[in-house]
Amino acid sequence: MNIIKRVTAIAALGLTLCSTAAYSKEHKIVLIHGFQPQQLIADGDVTASGQDYWKGYWNDLSDARIDWPSYERIEGKIATDYVWPKLKAFSESNFCDPGCIFVTHSTGDLVARYIIDNQETWLENAGLAPLNIVATFDIAGAGGGSELADLAVSVAQGTESWTFIIEAALEAWLGGDLGDEMGVLHDLKVNNARQLAPLPDARIPRLRFVGDATEYLGVTSPFIQGNDDGVVGTHSSCGGNRQARFGSCSTQLAFNGKISYQGNAVSGFMPYHYPMLMGEKYSHGSLLEPWQAGKVTAVSNQENTLSGESIHFNTYTKTSGWWIWKSNYLYVENSASDSMSTLIYDAIPN
Repeated sequence: MNIIKRVTAIAALGLTLCSTAAYSKEHKIVLIHGFQPQQLIADGDVTASGQDYWKGYWNDLSDARIDWPSYERIEGKIATDYVWPKLKAFSESNFCDPGCIFVTHSTGDLVARYIIDNQETWLENAGLAPLNIVATFDIAGAGGGSELADLAVSVAQGTESWTFIIEAALEAWLGGDLGDEMGVLHDLKVNNARQLAPLPDARIPRLRFVGDATEYLGVTSPFIQGNDDGVVGTHSSCGGNRQARFGSCSTQLAFNGKISYQGNAVSGFMPYHYPMLMGEKYSHGSLLEPWQAGKVTAVSNQENTLSGESIHFNTYTKTSGWWIWKSNYLYVENSASDSMSTLIYDAIPN
Protein backbone atom coordinates (compact mmCIF):
# COMPACT_ATOMS: atom_id res chain seq x y z
CA MET A 1 0.00 0.00 0.00
CA ASN A 2 1.47 3.40 -0.93
CA ILE A 3 1.67 6.24 1.54
CA ILE A 4 -1.33 8.14 0.14
CA LYS A 5 -3.59 5.12 0.39
CA ARG A 6 -2.34 4.37 3.88
CA VAL A 7 -3.03 7.90 5.11
CA THR A 8 -6.49 7.76 3.53
CA ALA A 9 -7.28 4.46 5.22
CA ILE A 10 -6.18 5.76 8.61
CA ALA A 11 -8.17 8.97 8.22
CA ALA A 12 -11.29 7.06 7.21
CA LEU A 13 -10.95 4.84 10.24
CA GLY A 14 -10.64 7.78 12.61
CA LEU A 15 -7.39 6.68 14.20
CA THR A 16 -6.71 10.07 15.75
CA LEU A 17 -4.07 10.09 18.44
CA CYS A 18 -5.77 12.32 20.95
CA SER A 19 -2.95 13.05 23.35
CA THR A 20 0.80 12.94 23.69
CA ALA A 21 0.36 10.23 26.33
CA ALA A 22 -0.92 7.82 23.66
CA TYR A 23 2.25 8.36 21.64
CA SER A 24 4.42 7.20 24.53
CA LYS A 25 2.98 3.69 24.75
CA GLU A 26 4.71 0.82 23.02
CA HIS A 27 1.43 -0.72 21.85
CA LYS A 28 -1.70 0.72 20.26
CA ILE A 29 -4.66 1.04 22.62
CA VAL A 30 -8.04 0.10 21.11
CA LEU A 31 -11.21 0.71 23.14
CA ILE A 32 -14.30 -1.54 22.92
CA HIS A 33 -17.21 -0.16 24.94
CA GLY A 34 -20.00 -2.01 26.67
CA PHE A 35 -23.78 -2.17 26.55
CA GLN A 36 -25.47 1.22 26.12
CA PRO A 37 -29.11 0.81 27.21
CA GLN A 38 -30.19 4.21 25.88
CA GLN A 39 -29.65 2.84 22.35
CA LEU A 40 -32.53 0.42 22.87
CA ILE A 41 -34.82 3.43 23.23
CA ALA A 42 -33.32 5.75 20.59
CA ASP A 43 -30.76 4.51 18.07
CA GLY A 44 -28.61 7.67 18.03
CA ASP A 45 -25.20 8.12 16.46
CA VAL A 46 -22.99 5.08 17.12
CA THR A 47 -19.70 6.95 16.81
CA ALA A 48 -20.79 9.82 19.04
CA SER A 49 -22.11 7.36 21.63
CA GLY A 50 -18.82 5.48 21.55
CA GLN A 51 -16.82 8.64 22.13
CA ASP A 52 -19.11 9.75 24.94
CA TYR A 53 -18.83 6.34 26.61
CA TRP A 54 -15.08 6.75 27.25
CA LYS A 55 -14.92 10.50 27.86
CA GLY A 56 -14.23 10.23 31.59
CA TYR A 57 -10.69 8.92 31.24
CA TRP A 58 -9.76 6.60 28.39
CA ASN A 59 -10.82 8.38 25.21
CA ASP A 60 -7.93 10.84 25.08
CA LEU A 61 -5.41 8.11 25.93
CA SER A 62 -6.42 5.69 23.18
CA ASP A 63 -5.37 5.26 19.57
CA ALA A 64 -8.65 3.89 18.21
CA ARG A 65 -12.11 2.64 19.16
CA ILE A 66 -14.40 -0.07 17.90
CA ASP A 67 -17.89 1.37 18.32
CA TRP A 68 -20.99 -0.80 17.99
CA PRO A 69 -24.76 -0.42 18.57
CA SER A 70 -26.53 -2.16 21.44
CA TYR A 71 -29.69 -2.62 19.37
CA GLU A 72 -27.94 -5.22 17.17
CA ARG A 73 -26.57 -8.74 17.83
CA ILE A 74 -22.89 -9.63 18.05
CA GLU A 75 -22.98 -12.42 15.47
CA GLY A 76 -25.15 -10.24 13.21
CA LYS A 77 -24.69 -6.61 12.23
CA ILE A 78 -22.31 -5.79 15.07
CA ALA A 79 -19.81 -8.15 13.45
CA THR A 80 -20.55 -7.43 9.79
CA ASP A 81 -21.29 -3.70 9.81
CA TYR A 82 -19.20 -2.35 12.69
CA VAL A 83 -16.43 -4.76 13.74
CA TRP A 84 -15.32 -6.06 10.34
CA PRO A 85 -14.74 -2.64 8.70
CA LYS A 86 -12.51 -1.66 11.62
CA LEU A 87 -10.51 -4.89 11.54
CA LYS A 88 -10.09 -4.61 7.78
CA ALA A 89 -8.84 -1.03 8.05
CA PHE A 90 -6.50 -1.95 10.92
CA SER A 91 -4.94 -4.69 8.77
CA GLU A 92 -4.70 -2.57 5.63
CA SER A 93 -2.94 0.23 7.51
CA ASN A 94 -0.65 -2.12 9.51
CA PHE A 95 -2.08 -0.42 12.57
CA CYS A 96 -1.44 -3.34 14.92
CA ASP A 97 2.09 -4.08 13.75
CA PRO A 98 3.51 -2.67 17.04
CA GLY A 99 0.93 -4.80 18.88
CA CYS A 100 -2.61 -3.83 19.87
CA ILE A 101 -4.01 -3.94 23.38
CA PHE A 102 -7.80 -4.02 23.49
CA VAL A 103 -9.19 -2.20 26.52
CA THR A 104 -12.76 -3.38 27.01
CA HIS A 105 -15.54 -2.55 29.42
CA SER A 106 -18.53 -4.72 30.30
CA THR A 107 -20.00 -6.29 27.11
CA GLY A 108 -16.92 -5.13 25.22
CA ASP A 109 -15.29 -8.17 26.84
CA LEU A 110 -17.69 -10.44 24.94
CA VAL A 111 -17.26 -8.51 21.68
CA ALA A 112 -13.47 -8.84 22.04
CA ARG A 113 -13.74 -12.59 22.56
CA TYR A 114 -15.73 -12.90 19.35
CA ILE A 115 -13.09 -10.83 17.54
CA ILE A 116 -10.25 -12.94 18.93
CA ASP A 117 -11.98 -16.13 17.81
CA ASN A 118 -12.64 -14.93 14.26
CA GLN A 119 -10.29 -12.13 13.17
CA GLU A 120 -7.54 -14.36 11.79
CA THR A 121 -9.96 -16.34 9.58
CA TRP A 122 -11.86 -13.26 8.43
CA LEU A 123 -8.74 -11.34 7.45
CA GLU A 124 -6.92 -14.24 5.82
CA ASN A 125 -10.04 -15.03 3.75
CA ALA A 126 -9.92 -11.42 2.55
CA GLY A 127 -6.26 -11.77 1.64
CA LEU A 128 -5.15 -9.64 4.59
CA ALA A 129 -2.78 -10.19 7.51
CA PRO A 130 -4.29 -11.01 10.92
CA LEU A 131 -3.97 -8.42 13.66
CA ASN A 132 -1.22 -8.60 16.24
CA ILE A 133 -3.37 -8.45 19.40
CA VAL A 134 -1.01 -8.89 22.35
CA ALA A 135 -3.48 -8.62 25.27
CA THR A 136 -6.88 -7.42 26.36
CA PHE A 137 -7.50 -5.40 29.50
CA ASP A 138 -11.05 -6.34 30.48
CA ILE A 139 -12.61 -3.93 32.96
CA ALA A 140 -15.81 -5.18 34.65
CA GLY A 141 -15.94 -7.87 31.97
CA ALA A 142 -19.33 -9.29 31.02
CA GLY A 143 -17.94 -12.17 28.98
CA GLY A 144 -19.76 -14.56 31.30
CA GLY A 145 -23.03 -12.71 30.84
CA SER A 146 -25.22 -10.82 33.29
CA GLU A 147 -28.25 -12.11 35.16
CA LEU A 148 -29.84 -8.70 34.55
CA ALA A 149 -30.00 -9.52 30.84
CA ASP A 150 -31.72 -12.82 31.64
CA LEU A 151 -34.21 -10.91 33.78
CA ALA A 152 -34.89 -8.25 31.13
CA VAL A 153 -35.44 -10.75 28.32
CA SER A 154 -37.64 -12.94 30.53
CA VAL A 155 -39.82 -9.98 31.47
CA ALA A 156 -40.08 -8.88 27.83
CA GLN A 157 -41.06 -12.39 26.74
CA GLY A 158 -43.60 -12.74 29.55
CA THR A 159 -41.85 -15.68 31.26
CA GLU A 160 -41.06 -13.65 34.39
CA SER A 161 -43.76 -12.09 36.54
CA TRP A 162 -43.58 -8.30 36.77
CA THR A 163 -43.08 -7.01 40.30
CA PHE A 164 -42.22 -3.64 41.78
CA ILE A 165 -38.73 -4.87 42.74
CA ILE A 166 -38.04 -6.17 39.22
CA GLU A 167 -39.37 -2.94 37.73
CA ALA A 168 -37.08 -0.88 39.97
CA ALA A 169 -34.02 -3.00 39.09
CA LEU A 170 -34.56 -2.93 35.35
CA GLU A 171 -35.47 0.75 35.19
CA ALA A 172 -32.37 1.62 37.23
CA TRP A 173 -30.12 -0.42 34.93
CA LEU A 174 -31.73 0.50 31.62
CA GLY A 175 -32.49 4.09 32.51
CA GLY A 176 -36.14 3.81 31.50
CA ASP A 177 -39.00 1.48 30.66
CA LEU A 178 -38.25 -1.86 29.04
CA GLY A 179 -39.21 -1.74 25.37
CA ASP A 180 -39.57 -4.31 22.60
CA GLU A 181 -36.01 -3.83 21.33
CA MET A 182 -33.66 -6.35 22.98
CA GLY A 183 -30.59 -6.33 20.70
CA VAL A 184 -27.41 -7.38 22.47
CA LEU A 185 -29.35 -8.21 25.65
CA HIS A 186 -29.95 -11.63 24.07
CA ASP A 187 -26.18 -12.13 23.79
CA LEU A 188 -25.71 -10.96 27.39
CA LYS A 189 -27.92 -13.69 28.84
CA VAL A 190 -25.58 -15.86 30.91
CA ASN A 191 -25.97 -19.10 28.92
CA ASN A 192 -25.81 -17.30 25.57
CA ALA A 193 -22.72 -15.30 26.54
CA ARG A 194 -20.89 -18.38 27.74
CA GLN A 195 -21.61 -20.20 24.48
CA LEU A 196 -20.39 -17.38 22.23
CA ALA A 197 -16.84 -18.11 21.00
CA PRO A 198 -15.97 -19.77 24.34
CA LEU A 199 -12.66 -21.35 23.30
CA PRO A 200 -10.68 -19.18 20.86
CA ASP A 201 -7.52 -20.81 19.50
CA ALA A 202 -5.49 -17.65 20.10
CA ARG A 203 -3.47 -17.59 23.33
CA ILE A 204 -4.00 -13.87 23.90
CA PRO A 205 -3.94 -13.09 27.65
CA ARG A 206 -7.18 -11.59 28.96
CA LEU A 207 -6.30 -9.50 32.00
CA ARG A 208 -9.22 -8.83 34.35
CA PHE A 209 -9.96 -5.76 36.51
CA VAL A 210 -12.86 -6.17 38.92
CA GLY A 211 -15.03 -4.06 41.21
CA ASP A 212 -17.30 -5.02 44.10
CA ALA A 213 -19.34 -1.91 44.91
CA THR A 214 -22.98 -1.91 43.89
CA GLU A 215 -24.69 0.69 41.74
CA TYR A 216 -28.28 1.95 41.52
CA LEU A 217 -28.66 2.00 45.34
CA GLY A 218 -28.31 -1.77 45.37
CA VAL A 219 -31.60 -2.61 43.61
CA THR A 220 -29.90 -4.74 40.93
CA SER A 221 -27.63 -6.80 43.20
CA PRO A 222 -30.29 -9.26 44.49
CA PHE A 223 -30.70 -10.55 40.92
CA ILE A 224 -26.97 -11.17 40.34
CA GLN A 225 -25.22 -14.31 41.59
CA GLY A 226 -22.41 -13.84 44.09
CA ASN A 227 -20.49 -10.62 44.64
CA ASP A 228 -21.17 -8.03 41.95
CA ASP A 229 -20.40 -4.51 40.76
CA GLY A 230 -24.04 -3.61 40.24
CA VAL A 231 -24.23 -5.09 36.72
CA VAL A 232 -22.09 -8.23 36.45
CA GLY A 233 -21.22 -10.91 38.97
CA THR A 234 -17.74 -11.97 40.00
CA HIS A 235 -18.19 -15.19 38.02
CA SER A 236 -18.13 -13.04 34.87
CA SER A 237 -15.80 -10.16 35.71
CA CYS A 238 -13.10 -12.46 37.13
CA GLY A 239 -13.32 -14.67 34.03
CA GLY A 240 -14.71 -17.72 35.83
CA ASN A 241 -15.44 -20.78 33.68
CA ARG A 242 -18.90 -21.23 35.21
CA GLN A 243 -21.68 -19.28 36.82
CA ALA A 244 -21.82 -19.52 40.61
CA ARG A 245 -22.05 -17.38 43.74
CA PHE A 246 -18.38 -16.46 43.92
CA GLY A 247 -17.05 -13.92 46.40
CA SER A 248 -13.53 -13.25 45.12
CA CYS A 249 -11.23 -13.79 42.15
CA SER A 250 -8.64 -15.36 44.47
CA THR A 251 -8.69 -18.16 47.05
CA GLN A 252 -6.06 -16.26 49.06
CA LEU A 253 -7.33 -12.69 48.89
CA ALA A 254 -10.54 -10.85 49.74
CA PHE A 255 -11.86 -7.91 47.73
CA ASN A 256 -10.73 -5.53 50.47
CA GLY A 257 -7.16 -6.82 50.23
CA LYS A 258 -7.23 -9.01 53.34
CA ILE A 259 -4.86 -11.94 52.97
CA SER A 260 -6.95 -14.91 54.05
CA TYR A 261 -8.47 -18.05 52.61
CA GLN A 262 -11.58 -17.39 50.51
CA GLY A 263 -13.68 -20.53 50.34
CA ASN A 264 -16.14 -19.00 47.89
CA ALA A 265 -13.58 -17.75 45.36
CA VAL A 266 -13.67 -18.53 41.64
CA SER A 267 -12.32 -22.07 41.34
CA GLY A 268 -11.57 -22.21 37.62
CA PHE A 269 -11.08 -19.73 34.81
CA MET A 270 -11.76 -19.52 31.10
CA PRO A 271 -8.62 -20.17 29.02
CA TYR A 272 -6.00 -17.39 29.28
CA HIS A 273 -8.16 -15.30 31.63
CA TYR A 274 -6.07 -13.81 34.44
CA PRO A 275 -7.53 -11.68 37.24
CA MET A 276 -5.18 -8.80 38.04
CA LEU A 277 -6.75 -6.14 40.27
CA MET A 278 -9.80 -6.07 42.56
CA GLY A 279 -11.32 -2.97 44.13
CA GLU A 280 -13.88 -3.34 46.90
CA LYS A 281 -15.22 0.21 46.46
CA TYR A 282 -15.31 0.35 42.66
CA SER A 283 -18.63 -0.17 40.88
CA HIS A 284 -19.30 -1.14 37.27
CA GLY A 285 -19.19 2.41 35.99
CA SER A 286 -16.68 3.99 38.37
CA LEU A 287 -13.96 1.59 37.21
CA LEU A 288 -13.72 3.74 34.07
CA GLU A 289 -13.53 7.11 35.80
CA PRO A 290 -10.49 9.25 36.67
CA TRP A 291 -11.25 9.48 40.38
CA GLN A 292 -10.05 7.16 43.13
CA ALA A 293 -12.73 5.16 44.94
CA GLY A 294 -10.67 3.12 47.40
CA LYS A 295 -7.53 1.05 47.73
CA VAL A 296 -6.99 -1.74 45.23
CA THR A 297 -5.54 -5.20 45.75
CA ALA A 298 -3.67 -7.43 43.29
CA VAL A 299 -4.71 -11.01 42.61
CA SER A 300 -1.63 -11.16 40.38
CA ASN A 301 0.92 -8.36 40.29
CA GLN A 302 2.47 -9.46 37.01
CA GLU A 303 1.42 -11.09 33.73
CA ASN A 304 2.98 -10.97 30.29
CA THR A 305 1.49 -9.92 26.98
CA LEU A 306 1.53 -12.35 24.06
CA SER A 307 4.67 -10.60 22.80
CA GLY A 308 6.42 -10.98 26.15
CA GLU A 309 6.18 -7.53 27.75
CA SER A 310 5.46 -7.47 31.47
CA ILE A 311 2.28 -5.91 32.86
CA HIS A 312 3.38 -5.20 36.41
CA PHE A 313 1.89 -3.65 39.55
CA ASN A 314 3.97 -2.84 42.60
CA THR A 315 2.36 -3.95 45.87
CA TYR A 316 2.91 -3.63 49.60
CA THR A 317 1.57 -5.38 52.70
CA LYS A 318 0.00 -3.57 55.62
CA THR A 319 -0.80 -5.04 59.03
CA SER A 320 -3.91 -3.90 60.85
CA GLY A 321 -5.28 -4.80 64.29
CA TRP A 322 -3.65 -6.32 67.34
CA TRP A 323 -2.91 -9.78 68.69
CA ILE A 324 -5.51 -12.37 67.61
CA TRP A 325 -7.37 -9.65 65.69
CA LYS A 326 -4.31 -8.78 63.61
CA SER A 327 -4.71 -9.11 59.83
CA ASN A 328 -2.48 -8.54 56.82
CA TYR A 329 -3.67 -6.65 53.76
CA LEU A 330 -2.17 -6.49 50.26
CA TYR A 331 -2.48 -3.23 48.36
CA VAL A 332 -1.29 -1.83 45.05
CA GLU A 333 1.08 1.11 45.34
CA ASN A 334 -0.54 4.49 44.59
CA SER A 335 -4.05 3.01 44.78
CA ALA A 336 -4.79 5.29 47.74
CA SER A 337 -4.53 8.25 45.38
CA ASP A 338 -4.89 6.97 41.79
CA SER A 339 -8.04 5.60 40.17
CA MET A 340 -8.25 2.01 38.97
CA SER A 341 -8.15 3.22 35.36
CA THR A 342 -5.01 5.25 36.09
CA LEU A 343 -3.32 2.21 37.59
CA ILE A 344 -4.23 0.15 34.53
CA TYR A 345 -3.04 2.72 32.02
CA ASP A 346 0.24 3.30 33.87
CA ALA A 347 0.94 -0.46 33.70
CA ILE A 348 0.83 -0.52 29.88
CA PRO A 349 4.44 -0.71 28.60
CA ASN A 350 5.93 2.56 27.37
